[in-house]
Amino acid sequence: TMIRMLQDLTGIDPTTIPLDDTQVMSLFQNTSALGITPDQIDGCPVGSLGVPEFGTDFVIQMLLDTKPQSLSDLIRISGLGHGTDVWLGNAQTLILEGTADISSCICCRDDIMIYLISKGVDSALSFTIMESVRKGKGLKPEWEKAMKEKGVPDWYIWSCKKIKYMFPKAHAAAYVMMAWRIAYCKINHPLAYYASFFSIRAKAFSYEIMCQGQQHLENMMAEYKSRGDSLSQKEQASLRDMKIVQEMYARGFDFTPIDIFKAHSRNFQIIDGKLMPSLNSIDGLGETAADAIVEAAKDGPFLSKDDLRQRTKVSKTVIDLMDSLNLLGKLPESNQISLFDFV
Repeated sequence: TMIRMLQDLTGIDPTTIPLDDTQVMSLFQNTSALGITPDQIDGCPVGSLGVPEFGTDFVIQMLLDTKPQSLSDLIRISGLGHGTDVWLGNAQTLILEGTADISSCICCRDDIMIYLISKGVDSALSFTIMESVRKGKGLKPEWEKAMKEKGVPDWYIWSCKKIKYMFPKAHAAAYVMMAWRIAYCKINHPLAYYASFFSIRAKAFSYEIMCQGQQHLENMMAEYKSRGDSLSQKEQASLRDMKIVQEMYARGFDFTPIDIFKAHSRNFQIIDGKLMPSLNSIDGLGETAADAIVEAAKDGPFLSKDDLRQRTKVSKTVIDLMDSLNLLGKLPESNQISLFDFV
């Protein structure tokens, strides 16, 4: 869905995006391609925040441990991230010890069969071993014996025994190719990227918290982080979204205030080099109510807050919030004209 929105905003066919772009690769190593430093984005050492598959704290740590140099390394990292007992207590240990590296450790189920065949193990047996290991069923003694006879190292056998589930390489490749295309747009079409991310991927975007300037955002981030483990699930999701907004601000981009006659109900828009948030980014304003405002606005200007409420069925609480955020201009409370206006 995000790829589709990026294509609509940029006009670029995603299948034409090169998969060997050195700037895109650098996002998984540092922040230089974004023109910012880690201290501007709360210490995050890489530029992959918000990139599918590579934006979580867990995977960012994997990037730091494995130091990927190519698309194929990223595919292997995706395999590690989706497996069970493939990374933690297994490949991570081998890499940090220096026993193996990202190109030699077991990352996807296919790696086992291909490696064993390359060592001279019978192809049918190699397949059987792969199938057993990737389902978490381990190795039979006679398989271990056959592997050792062909020079398979002890650490490799140890790693096979640890695995509970493994990801197919083709699946990892499909994920990473999509992530790579999104990362390309993050560098080369930043506003389209942020518009797409906030429209589709952000789970708890708040106009009130995130669109009132960088200083307000960072004050809110500090307040959330000071509360540690006491944050609700929604607040945790909001904090994750704040990190992407912080990055956007650090890169020199900004939001334009919501215009209730121009804003879309669910999608962010690029207007005059800034992002206009969607109506449903206003706290308490759900998608149905946001849709209702867009439809009502087509019938002409709102005469008052009462008129807005009657035509859209939006609650008074949300209308008062919109007013406090200066989104309603000088809209009067009601359509009635006071006699005192003429005195």
